[in-house]
Amino acid sequence: MVVVFVLAALLVVGVLVTANWYVWRRLFRDTTRAPGPVRRIGAAVIAGGWVLTVGALVAERAGAPFWLQRVLAWPGFLWLALSLYLLLAVLAGEVVRPLLRRYLERRAAARQARATTGAETGVEAEVEPSASPAAADERIPAGTAPPQTSDTPDAPQTSDAPDTPKAPDAPESPDTPSSRTTDTTEGADGSDAGAASPLARPSRRLFVSRVVAGAAAAAAVGTVGHGTYGVLSGPKVKRVTVPLARLPRAAHGFRIAVVSDIHLGPVLGRGFAQRVVDTINSTQPDLVAVVGDLVDGSVKDLGPAAAPLSQLKARHGAYFVTGNHEYFSGAEQWVAEVRRLGLLPLENARTELPHFDLAGVNDVAGEDEGQGPDYARALGDRDRSRACVLLAHQPVQIHDAVDHGVDLQLSGHTHGGQLWPGNLIAGAANPTVAGLERYGDTQLYVSRGAGAWGPPTRVGAPSDITVIELASRKA
Repeated sequence: MVVVFVLAALLVVGVLVTANWYVWRRLFRDTTRAPGPVRRIGAAVIAGGWVLTVGALVAERAGAPFWLQRVLAWPGFLWLALSLYLLLAVLAGEVVRPLLRRYLERRAAARQARATTGAETGVEAEVEPSASPAAADERIPAGTAPPQTSDTPDAPQTSDAPDTPKAPDAPESPDTPSSRTTDTTEGADGSDAGAASPLARPSRRLFVSRVVAGAAAAAAVGTVGHGTYGVLSGPKVKRVTVPLARLPRAAHGFRIAVVSDIHLGPVLGRGFAQRVVDTINSTQPDLVAVVGDLVDGSVKDLGPAAAPLSQLKARHGAYFVTGNHEYFSGAEQWVAEVRRLGLLPLENARTELPHFDLAGVNDVAGEDEGQGPDYARALGDRDRSRACVLLAHQPVQIHDAVDHGVDLQLSGHTHGGQLWPGNLIAGAANPTVAGLERYGDTQLYVSRGAGAWGPPTRVGAPSDITVIELASRKA
């Protein structure tokens, strides 16, 4: 087992090193002519970014001083997102690179063909014999002196005579065509990049590398910037209607505000929590369900950040179940803290509301501490004729919910993938990544979450607070 773990770790490190070398090569080595400060700065930026990322992860899990966590978190986690999209962008650039080079080559060939055609046409006009002296005179432009002949020996020579040789000691004028021509200038790589290419300096290959690298960097920075702005501006409200067969007519239209994965921590603090609370209250829900991963840190460090949760307002109260990150942060302390803030923790417990049962189970991460989910305790002795809504952090818990006759399970955990293409990974590990799906007689709704873990960035998976409106089929 230890050997397998070591080999897996070495494989991961090898992949990361190779990927970052590739990014450095495309962004810095291929865009410069020779080793120099630009390449060294690029290597320092990439290596330094990963040092900050590892430092941020270790500081958070090791419980380092909170000020140090905050110092490392912003640059470290943002670099994690930026490095992902730099890699994806330079990979996409491999498709653009040959197309751009082919376009430039065709453009250069077309220019050379036009130049060659023009030169041949000019030569033919010079050597074309005239049919008669009269015809030659017809081709002399009006107001132009006739060509000099032996009959006028004292007349000075003019530059209009095409056969007059240039004096050997006459200096070349700076305005002559030969002084302005750059078609035969050597390229930056020492090759003859003259008439065959409009790009004498830098070479065509260097030009393409710079264009692709610049576009890749701009795309990555723009993607991360837009995704970070989306998280920091707060989650949007999503509304979903869920019909329940056993819900009585009197409960038709009951509204549950579902919020998950707020992830208060070194990056998302009290201001973010206040935006989440204000958004929930604006929906005027009948009940609030906080389905795990509220925090990434201790009550000592994040208690002030979570304080706005005391302002949650709902006719039937606000309820809380643990997520896996609560068990990284001290679940017992946080259960006591949310209770102090006015939320009602459901630790493998159930409460009977006027028209349906509301149950909650601990996250599966609690099994390592002997506090895992206990469905028998939460659901075993309930009246099966009543509708039941279950709060469970992870979607994988749906199979136990089906076995216990739950009508609707509300979950989070996946973040909807958070950073595309993370949704593919999330889809491989979870039965549902986001949205509403049916499993037998049980429906599962998975929220994408309100916050973000690691990078405060979302791409392709915008944050949300979902208002579930229950509908009675008897209505």
